[in-house]
Amino acid sequence: MAASARPSAVRQLLVTVAPRRGLRVLLVGLAAFAAGTTVSGQDIERAPIHYSSSEPRNAVTQLKERLATGATKLEFATEHGYLRSLLRALDIPESSQVLVFSKTSLQRERISPKTPRAIYFNDEVMVGFCLRGQVIEISAVDDAIGTTYYTLEQTREEKAGPERQTESCLLCHSSSTNQGIPGHLVRSVFVDRQGLPLLASGTFRTDHTSPLAERWGGWYVTGTSGRQTHMGNMISRGPRRPEEIDNTDGVNVVDLKERFTTSFYPTPHSDIVALMVLEHQVGMLNRLARAGVETRMALDYEKEFNKALGEPLDQESSSARSRIRSVGEAVVHYMLFRDEIRLTDPIEGTSSFTTDFAARGPRDSKGRSLRDFDLKTRIFRYPCSYLIYSRAFDSLPDAVRDYVYQRLWEILNGQGTKKDDPVLALEDREAILEILRETKQGLPDSWKSPAGSH
Repeated sequence: MAASARPSAVRQLLVTVAPRRGLRVLLVGLAAFAAGTTVSGQDIERAPIHYSSSEPRNAVTQLKERLATGATKLEFATEHGYLRSLLRALDIPESSQVLVFSKTSLQRERISPKTPRAIYFNDEVMVGFCLRGQVIEISAVDDAIGTTYYTLEQTREEKAGPERQTESCLLCHSSSTNQGIPGHLVRSVFVDRQGLPLLASGTFRTDHTSPLAERWGGWYVTGTSGRQTHMGNMISRGPRRPEEIDNTDGVNVVDLKERFTTSFYPTPHSDIVALMVLEHQVGMLNRLARAGVETRMALDYEKEFNKALGEPLDQESSSARSRIRSVGEAVVHYMLFRDEIRLTDPIEGTSSFTTDFAARGPRDSKGRSLRDFDLKTRIFRYPCSYLIYSRAFDSLPDAVRDYVYQRLWEILNGQGTKKDDPVLALEDREAILEILRETKQGLPDSWKSPAGSH
C-alpha cells in the first residue's frame, strides 16, 4: 500500500476482506500505516468528525443562543456596523487590534495599504473587519471539530447574527499548511503599493519561533523593537528578500497617521505585542485543534479495528497510541516555547493591550500569571502557554490531554528523557508548577505533590 494513502481508506478496506486470518493481517498492517498519516479535507467530513454537518459548540454558538432568546442584541452603528457591539458581546478587547494590508483573505478587494483589514482576538475567537466590507469574519475554537468559521452581514437587521461558513473558508483554513485541520494562518509577505502579495519574493509562516526579521510583511506594526528589524509597515517596489531590504522607516513606528486614516478604525494601533501574542496563539490553537481531531480519529479507527476482530471496543492499539503521542508531543513542545526566538532588545507596544491581556489571567498567591510578559529576552515571563486554561485545551479527548499532562509534569520536574524536550531553567520550571497548581482546574492528582517529590 502506498505511504501516501489516507487513513479514511481504512474504513473502506475493512468491508472488503472476508477471511478472518486475512482480515487480521490486513488490520495489523493498516494499524501500523495509519500512525503516520495526515488528515485531509475529506477525512474531516467522515466519522467521527463530520465537520460540516456537526453541531458546533463554541463561543459563537453561545452568542447565537443569547441572540435567539433576546438576552443579547447586536447594535448597528454607522461607522463600523456591528463590529464594536460584536466585540463587546464576545468579550474581545479593542486593544487587541492588529492591521494587515496584504490582500490575503476573503474580502481582498477591500484591503489595501490605505484600507487595512483589522483583526481582533481573545483566547477563543478572532474577528476580521474590513472598511465597507459586506461581512464581518469570525472564527472560533470549537469543542470537538477544530476551528469553525462564521460571517455576520454588515446590514442593519432586526435580528442580526453570525452564520456558519464551511466550504469557502476551508479552502485556505484547512489546506496542507494546516495539515488538513481547520485552523488559522499568519503569514508575512512582500506587498506592493496596492496590497498585492509578491509571492515570487517568498512568504513566511509566522509563529513564536520565527525571526523578527521575517515577520509582519504586509502588516502595520506600532511599537518599538530597538535594533531588531522586521518587515512591518513596508511597501515593496520589487522582488527582494529580508536580507536585502532596508526597512529603517518601518521599524520603531509608533504612529500610523501618515500612512492611512487611522480614525476610520476603533483604535489607531496595530500593537507589536498584540501581534506577537496572536502569532503564538495561532500556532498553539492549531496544534490543539490537530491533537483533538487526530485523537478522535485514531480512537475511532481503533474501535473499528476492534469491532472487526471481535475484540473489546476500548482495547488499546499501538497505532492509536503512536498517533496520540505524535500530536501530544507537538502540543507539549509548543506549549513550553521550545525553539522560541531570543529577543536582543526590549519590545514595547503602543496600546493598552499589554495591560489588558495580563489582567485577564488567573494569578497565584504570589501574584504570578502565565499571562505576565517579559518582552526583554522572550515574550512571556513564564514559558508555558496561557492557553493551557483555554476551552481548546480543556475539550481535548482524555487520551491526549492526559498524555500532555504527563509529559508536562516530567519536563517541569526535570525528568524529561527525550532528546528534543524543551529545556527550561530550574526557576522557570518551579514557578510554572506552582502557578498551575494554584490556578489550573482539573490537574491530575500527580501534580498536587511538591515539585521533585513524584
